Amino acid sequence: MISNIISTVKTIAGTFNSNGYATANTEKSLVFSFGDPEPALSNRMTEYLGTFLDLSGDYYRPPVDLTGLANLVNANAYHGPILHFKKNMTAKWFIPSKLLSTDELTQAALDYSVLANAYFQKFTDRFGNVLRLARLPAIAMRPGKKPDVFFKLNSDGTKVEFKPGEVLHIKEHDLKQSVYGVPQYFGGIQSVLLSEDATLFRRKYYVNGAHMGYILVTTDANLDDATAKQIENQVKQSKGPGNFRSLYLNIPRSNNREPVKVIPVGNIGSKDEFQAIKEIAEMDMLAMHRVYPGLVAVMPANIGGFGDLQKSMEVYHELEVMAMQQVFLTINEQIRGNPVAFREPDWKKKLSEA
Repeated sequence: MISNIISTVKTIAGTFNSNGYATANTEKSLVFSFGDPEPALSNRMTEYLGTFLDLSGDYYRPPVDLTGLANLVNANAYHGPILHFKKNMTAKWFIPSKLLSTDELTQAALDYSVLANAYFQKFTDRFGNVLRLARLPAIAMRPGKKPDVFFKLNSDGTKVEFKPGEVLHIKEHDLKQSVYGVPQYFGGIQSVLLSEDATLFRRKYYVNGAHMGYILVTTDANLDDATAKQIENQVKQSKGPGNFRSLYLNIPRSNNREPVKVIPVGNIGSKDEFQAIKEIAEMDMLAMHRVYPGLVAVMPANIGGFGDLQKSMEVYHELEVMAMQQVFLTINEQIRGNPVAFREPDWKKKLSEA
């Protein structure tokens, strides 16, 4: 739309100078005001790249961009909080042990929720008995080419190689490969990005001022430069920074019967689908994470709300929380002493006692 306006103004008023003003063919002034538009933010397109050995030949590269997945946590108001909610639900009923603390389990649960991978380093005694487990950051871990060998990539480009069997790796299942886990929400990333793009577009629309509210047209052949400059200043001061910009145009020798005319350019409220996009993206994210809206602080659109949240929590625990706990309970199959255990919720205890 902006390009069409500029083309029309050029046809009517002449050519633009280097300062952004246009000089009419009749040498009468045209006051023109546009802010330079900010470049659109490029989306971080997360693609499934497959699993291949690194150039060093020591370890496998992840099939998806782990840093990109981590950045998506802060993409909008729902995706990140839902992932933290899943982490909290995994840790809520955890029983800490001598081998694994609540803090280590909580950090690993966030790694698993976001990246679908979690790693623990085994600290053993001289006899090979595990003394404790410490969480390793999943974003930096790489499974090695050799069986049961893992590497940690440091920020300075160096890497640390762990001894065979020193690292415990739990991951989400992936049909295409068995080296890394891929998050179940991977197919819904476009909805996360759509919500982010809609918000950023709306903010940039108002902030950068690269849009027009109206065109003020006068038809006065006797308009002098001082009067034109005064009108220019008044138009510029009529709106604050970041709001709609306006354009003033004087066309002398016009046959128009109206000496002053205001031409509206556009109305974002009637054409923008911001609310619809946000609502669709919200529903997509709730579905891809399989959470009840009331549990993650989504405001109900109807008067009745979301019903009994206690019942929703009980159902969610049965369908999702226990499944997430089961992933970490597999550690007990590899480590003696059952380092991972979860207590039953209070409502289950009440039912069993009754």
